Amino acid sequence: MGIVNVILRAFTWWNGQTLNTQLFTWRKGEKVGEDAQGNKFYRNADNSRRWVIFNGEIEASRISPEWHGWLHHTWDEPPSEQPLVHKPWEKPHLENRSGTPLAYAPIGSIRRPDPAPRSDYEAWSPE
Repeated sequence: MGIVNVILRAFTWWNGQTLNTQLFTWRKGEKVGEDAQGNKFYRNADNSRRWVIFNGEIEASRISPEWHGWLHHTWDEPPSEQPLVHKPWEKPHLENRSGTPLAYAPIGSIRRPDPAPRSDYEAWSPE
């Protein structure tokens, strides 16, 4: 690891966990589980602090609802110990796609690769 990477890890959180977070996790963290995306979840000994170490991009919407609820003390047991019961109609969790090519665009949107022709609009042209 080069000196630039060490400096980046010491002062920036958006490049992965900082050195302080890594040290705190090593000293006081107890791993409680990992989600399908490879994010790792930790708590301290008295379960008063809970945190996540992201695998890849640090984006809160990449955390599934089960783990989000545990992180925010909505329930006491992590999903690795007591999985949530899902209804048959529930869809799998998706991260926020806003601002990406995968974002939703309605049928008539110019952001779609194949926008549908608009029949409810007629462009104005001067006479």
